[in-house]
Amino acid sequence: MLKFLQNVQGGLDGGLLNGSRLIGRPLLRAGRAVQDLIIPPRCAGCGKIVQEANSLCGACWGEMEWIARPYCSVSGAPFSYDLGEELVSSDVLANPPIYDRARSVALFGRTARRMVHQLKYLDRTDLATVMGRWMVRAGADCLTDPDALIVPVPLHKRRLWRRRFNQSALLAKVIAKETGTVFMPDLLQRTRPTRQQVGLSEDERRVNVEGAFQINLDDKTSLSGRTVVLVDDVWTTGATLDACCRVLRRSNAGEICIITFARVAAGSEMPI
Repeated sequence: MLKFLQNVQGGLDGGLLNGSRLIGRPLLRAGRAVQDLIIPPRCAGCGKIVQEANSLCGACWGEMEWIARPYCSVSGAPFSYDLGEELVSSDVLANPPIYDRARSVALFGRTARRMVHQLKYLDRTDLATVMGRWMVRAGADCLTDPDALIVPVPLHKRRLWRRRFNQSALLAKVIAKETGTVFMPDLLQRTRPTRQQVGLSEDERRVNVEGAFQINLDDKTSLSGRTVVLVDDVWTTGATLDACCRVLRRSNAGEICIITFARVAAGSEMPI
């Protein structure tokens, strides 16, 4: 059966390469039908069988704490009620951030946590596509510059070797592909291994990542004035993102935007 699926995919590729879309589309549908018969598509949140792969069932969709307006026009943190367009939160006014704008798809609730956990720890790299597409929609006002650089928060090479992939880079790659912007996976480098942030307090997180990043460019003037969209899976305290933004600011980056899949609600317990 695996050989048959490979043959179907090979026929599809050949049809498309020869310009025969009439042949390619039926093969694509046939291949998906066979694949769904063998491995039924399951909800990206709870694993129940659904109609389309990597979509959410009704229950998980309802559990997703989507972030939509009203929210702070700078930080993207949701407001409990509508305070007007382009309103800035009191936290941002009291402590202006290093970045210009930040957006997230959802709060780090039950379903969002499951999706992040599966992507990050269970090798569900296929989830990056749907998560990245949701991030494009959530961060639409951060993605208006066609010359923007899409930059993931990096892993240290040791952790990357153990995990085999950087989940933030997978998400950033999808965003770049969907928007036609430049994907720069190595613009930022983590210069030293840091402790995992899980279990650390906010102050400990900031100390942990202080001085841990650098720009990986021979000609740093080429970054001057360029819009940078920094991508990560979860915004917890913002310590790691702030550390990355400081390095970008010192290199005279232009507008700095942040897009994450999820963010921990203010006052919530640190994720475990």
